[in-house]
Amino acid sequence: MKRRLAFAFSLLAIPAIADTQAVIDSHILPRHGEFVAATSALASVAENDCTADALKPAFSDAYDAWISISHIQFGPIEEQGLGLAMSFWPDPKDSTGKAIARLTSAKDPIVESADFGEVSAAAQGFTALERLLFDPQPDADYACALTQAVANGLVDKAESINAAWPGFAGLMTEAGNDRFQSEEEVNRALYTALSTGLEFLHDQRLGRPLGTFERPRPRRAEARRSERSLRHIELSLAALEELATTFYSGDLNLTKSAFADARARAAALDDPALAGVADPSKRIRIEALQRTVRDIQNAVNTEIGKPLGITAGFNALDGD
Repeated sequence: MKRRLAFAFSLLAIPAIADTQAVIDSHILPRHGEFVAATSALASVAENDCTADALKPAFSDAYDAWISISHIQFGPIEEQGLGLAMSFWPDPKDSTGKAIARLTSAKDPIVESADFGEVSAAAQGFTALERLLFDPQPDADYACALTQAVANGLVDKAESINAAWPGFAGLMTEAGNDRFQSEEEVNRALYTALSTGLEFLHDQRLGRPLGTFERPRPRRAEARRSERSLRHIELSLAALEELATTFYSGDLNLTKSAFADARARAAALDDPALAGVADPSKRIRIEALQRTVRDIQNAVNTEIGKPLGITAGFNALDGD
């Protein structure tokens, strides 16, 4: 009897651990692979038919794949400096619109060149592609060439990042190298991706369009032209919950409950572009969702950060 009790207590004493390998194998690598496939499909459609109607389904699938991995802003994407070139948002100075207008007005031949990756990051990636597909274009032929250049550029970036991930993953799983001197540094990188992803969701994806009660900012919602603002929130919640539950093996009852609450609130909004921030009767529900994201942040800190003895470090995903 004493031996059985001692064994039971020994099990209770086993500390919860962070599982880096599980995150790499079931979260990071598969999602990057899906991103390559989705961008390749997008570029293929663009080459055959660059009209908005033909491209919108593939655009949506590729954008989904990006949002679902966009919280992983360390590793190859950081080393290659490609974060903003994937999605130039927030964009308070309308750099995307200005960059596209400059290229279009000049009919810049760089769209036909291998040097397209050297143009402003604001003219690359999903935010630029959304403008091209959902805003009227004064020059249909040039818009087609620019659309194809952006789509091909997304494939190149996705493939480059994906190809570099296995090597970087090796640095994570074999800590004691120039990049990760200890397992604690690896844990901090993953925890920062989770924490900062939640912060970005709270402060940017929800906070920017909410503005203040006296001055809501519905036109600042991410991907409002394509009416994907709410979808990005839902995709982010799903991806971040998967990261949390894959990364940490301990008790996550508070975290899971908070995520479930947030997902239910988002599903009930029926407001794809978050236009309801300007309607007091709808705004209150969006504010409630934002508060629930804060609940997730607090739960993650309590159930993951504190037991592991880590806090979030700097992450390039922080909005301006």
